Amino acid sequence: MSNPIANLWHLARAGFVLAQHGVRFFPPGADVPLPVRMASVATWPIRTLTRVLAGKSGGEQSQIAAALTRLGPSYIKLGQFLAARADLVGEELAGDLASLRDRLPPFEQTRAERMIESDLGQSAQTLFSHFGSPVAAASIAQVHKGTFTEDGHVRDVAIKILRPGIEKRFKRDLDSFYFAARMIERFHAPSRRLKPVSVVDTIAASTELEMDLRMEAAAISEMRANTSDDAKFRLPEIIWQCTSKRILTIEWIDGIAVSDVAALKAAGHDMSTLGTEIIRTFLRHAMRDGFFHADMHHGNILVDHDGNLVLIDFGIMGRLTGREQRFLAEILYGFITQDYMRAARVHFWAGYVPDHHSVEVFAQALRAIGEPIMDRPAEEISMGHLLGQLIAYTDVFDMETRPELILLQKTMVVVEGVARSLDPTLNIWTAAEPVVKDWIEGQLGAAGLLKDAREGAENVGKFVGDLPGLLVRAEQTAERLSDMARDGIRLDDVTVKKMADEQSGHDRWLRAGIWTGAAALVALLVAHVW
Repeated sequence: MSNPIANLWHLARAGFVLAQHGVRFFPPGADVPLPVRMASVATWPIRTLTRVLAGKSGGEQSQIAAALTRLGPSYIKLGQFLAARADLVGEELAGDLASLRDRLPPFEQTRAERMIESDLGQSAQTLFSHFGSPVAAASIAQVHKGTFTEDGHVRDVAIKILRPGIEKRFKRDLDSFYFAARMIERFHAPSRRLKPVSVVDTIAASTELEMDLRMEAAAISEMRANTSDDAKFRLPEIIWQCTSKRILTIEWIDGIAVSDVAALKAAGHDMSTLGTEIIRTFLRHAMRDGFFHADMHHGNILVDHDGNLVLIDFGIMGRLTGREQRFLAEILYGFITQDYMRAARVHFWAGYVPDHHSVEVFAQALRAIGEPIMDRPAEEISMGHLLGQLIAYTDVFDMETRPELILLQKTMVVVEGVARSLDPTLNIWTAAEPVVKDWIEGQLGAAGLLKDAREGAENVGKFVGDLPGLLVRAEQTAERLSDMARDGIRLDDVTVKKMADEQSGHDRWLRAGIWTGAAALVALLVAHVW
């Protein structure tokens, strides 16, 4: 069980650092819980002074980034996640967080070499013909360039190494995040719809995967299999014998980052074609494969000598089930064709909007979103922002937060920004239409119907084969229910005692947490008054 006193201490420290940097915790007009209002009043002098100083030294945006960087890797990841959650922090703060870049000073070369020997059982000098200094460093890991020799063949490789002690640091901070989320859900009813604990669950799951570099290697391998027949697209090869939980070694691919437009033009690449292909590549991965790179910013997209798009850094990946793939395709197709009723129906089909609402009224709401953008210049239309407006309707139509759609929408906004940096006049609808049309025809046309019929026949066959076992289990269940109805439900003594102990411990920690929280707030007030 986590320690509420330690969690309160960590959260108080984080709150103080954020207040020092002038960060606002809730969007204007939001229903702010009483403890946060008290903390806001207590830190008002600090935030006011910070705003004055910020006006002289670069503005609030750099202050937010500085605060999260100072708080460490967990808060950098939290900030990047909240950049996609304007429903939680407001459009203004989400916009500021969107500029947060995950860059930190590298750790020592000798520590990197010790980690390689500890994890792979051989020294860096034995495994690699050359092991160079770090070329990039982020909150979770850093990357070295080296050379690897196998069967007389020498090739350049990228060696990614986790930061020492990062797992322990994340665990501590995530405990604090969970504590805060549980308190918010318990004592602030309006926030329960936003599922704060589920938000932390998503961050925890994402960072747990990101800190196991074998999972990143597996993501590369899966996407290589998905895209093996895709033209003008390339992914690095994995060096499995030099890969472990904390070490990832992959092929080094030379290329030009898409942020370097001048270099791309000098190399003879067509900017409009590149921008279109970036949009289509992302949509193919999301709709066709249900598996997409969820961190496609400028630094993670290269163009190699042959004009192939190359993706790197697979720490954050997104998945869509068949239902979400169809939802995305139908929504985009509905807006492209201005068929708002079709787009509305898919919300109800997917279960995103409860049945007690009217399909016609929801279609009217979609029309209110879609019509204003149809006559605007192509460069002003954004599919990502359109999805963001749909998500913003969650409160009006009782739609629950869908983390997978939020990650999709965030990635789409970033991808559109990258594509538009190459071609500011890029028509997003024109770029997307062939991919969306192919999916609709392949999944909902004749070929899709045949596929569904084949899968249905397979499921029926499987059900018939399983029927004898199902009947036996049904008979056993009926007998047990009959016994329960006759004799009642009984718990053994050990189970009863364990339940009592758990409840007692929970109540004890809750009381301690509430009193400690009150004391911490009082202490914070006193500290700022004096």
